[in-house]
Amino acid sequence: MTPDAEFGYELLVCRHAELAWHPSEGPRPAIVSRQLGTQERRWDTVVIEVDPAAFDRRRAFGDRTIDSDLLHVVRGAPAEWAFYRDALPDPGYPWRYVRQAVHRAAGRDLIEKRRDGNRIQIRRKRPYPDWVERIVAVENKPDLDRSAADRLADQLEHDVETALADEAWLATETTGERVEPALLREMPVEAGVLATDFSGGVDAAVADVAWHPSDLSPSGGERRDPETETLRLEIAERAYGKGWRSFHDTMRPDCRHFELRREGRALVPYCAAKGKVPTARECSGSCPEFSPEPPQWRTKGWPIEGGPGKGFQRVLARRRERERDRAETVE
Repeated sequence: MTPDAEFGYELLVCRHAELAWHPSEGPRPAIVSRQLGTQERRWDTVVIEVDPAAFDRRRAFGDRTIDSDLLHVVRGAPAEWAFYRDALPDPGYPWRYVRQAVHRAAGRDLIEKRRDGNRIQIRRKRPYPDWVERIVAVENKPDLDRSAADRLADQLEHDVETALADEAWLATETTGERVEPALLREMPVEAGVLATDFSGGVDAAVADVAWHPSDLSPSGGERRDPETETLRLEIAERAYGKGWRSFHDTMRPDCRHFELRREGRALVPYCAAKGKVPTARECSGSCPEFSPEPPQWRTKGWPIEGGPGKGFQRVLARRRERERDRAETVE
């Protein structure tokens, strides 16, 4: 059964993307995240297509996001020891912030550092790989009425014009019926349209391409400017660290009413008290139905493994790790 909330639909689109990306051109290795973008534009679903071998080398840097300050250090760290201010490009902001990033990077074992008198020297542990192949933005709208089509058309036009992503898509629910052509005509022709039917849950065959997207990446051997490439890499890093199952970070899995329910090959949060897929705003400590797990649940296991809420988090973390493993092997 398809969740009523757009949030629930978003989770199903993310899971489908894991199972069946690319929808029109066959399997591509990719990782999926949600609610990422820039100050001007936030995307519902983000698909990062990766080079499997380079992605394997990225994973050697750990499972956490490498943020923009750390990327400046990790990407610029030299093969041989050097004073960090000589080795790294001018950041365009005070060097004291770079020094703080150097200490953080060394603390996470991303680089090596040492002191030479009063100077901090750095050396890379391994080259940072060029692991991102393409970035795809997907807007999710299960109920595509006229007003929604108008708003989405403006958003997708922005994506097409800025070309920060390599493809832009709209995912909408059809429940077995075709998408109204008049509504599709509101969309920019460069944006793809994915018609989904999640009434029976998620698997690899529950979506059809109603319109094929255009490639928004530079043509004729041109490249994006370095600032844009860096921004794309920052988005990819956030997607890598966050994934799309991180909803438990903004919900209350420690509530006795919180469950994970299966929708075909997807697991989505479910509130047993309200009988629905809740949003992050609904699933909070201020909810009148919130009932924390009793202490005897939360102190189970040795040394302390926790109750069902901790178990849900472990399940979701394992599934994210499994999808990272799979992205290294898809050819």
